[in-house]
Amino acid sequence: MIEQFEHYLLEDCPYGDETTELLQIKGKGTLRIMSRDAGIAACTDDLTEFYEKNKLKVTSFLDNGERFEKNSILFEAEGDLRKIFKLWRISQTFLSMTCAIATKTKEIVDLAKAVNPDVKIATSRKTHPGFRKYELKAVKIGGGDHHRNSLSDSILITQNHFNVVGSFGKRNSMRKIEIEPRTREEVFEYAAIADVLLLDHYTPKELKEVAPKIREINPKVEIAVGGIEFKDIPQYAATVDIVVTTAPYYAKPFDLTTKIDRL
Repeated sequence: MIEQFEHYLLEDCPYGDETTELLQIKGKGTLRIMSRDAGIAACTDDLTEFYEKNKLKVTSFLDNGERFEKNSILFEAEGDLRKIFKLWRISQTFLSMTCAIATKTKEIVDLAKAVNPDVKIATSRKTHPGFRKYELKAVKIGGGDHHRNSLSDSILITQNHFNVVGSFGKRNSMRKIEIEPRTREEVFEYAAIADVLLLDHYTPKELKEVAPKIREINPKVEIAVGGIEFKDIPQYAATVDIVVTTAPYYAKPFDLTTKIDRL
């Protein structure tokens, strides 16, 4: 199976770098990736591993979770200039996305925990194809959690499942059983057998009314909410145990720049 970074490189440089070949660039050089935005570093260790596999020496990088200010250097490497030019753009783009995700996650976590220190911020499966591994890692670095990594590691009985199978009784599983009821009646019916209830599209006012009744039925059940606007997260965080969000995945990529010099 082709490694993800190799796939990124194959997309960006499938047959060779026409520019460096035209200019007959040879020799050793240095690369520095800098950020025009302040934020939190994420997945620099993964980029380091890829550079080392390509026989390039990484001279410095910010640790995962390390905060940086504007105009900070995130990553530095040296070695063969032809390789550096090949890896330059995918490296810059990669860090612009992972750092933005980690930073956005931390912003959401801080916003929610200021209201409820015990609330969990968890991201969904709505990652970009081919980038899930790093998006999930960046979320963790930013202090978030994962609602579901994949279909293989969790159980979520959605409204579409209800539409196909109809009603059902208690089920036994080694994993937590999460249920997304279709109606208010189903909320109270399945509260007794669920480990987690996912209540999408409820207003904060409705949740304040419903949540105590759910916990009366099953004190151990966790209440999750999704499908909400970023600005509304504090209102929901006060009532629920889990806020499910896709917002970090769609954080605006950081404005990074790269400087390459001859060594």
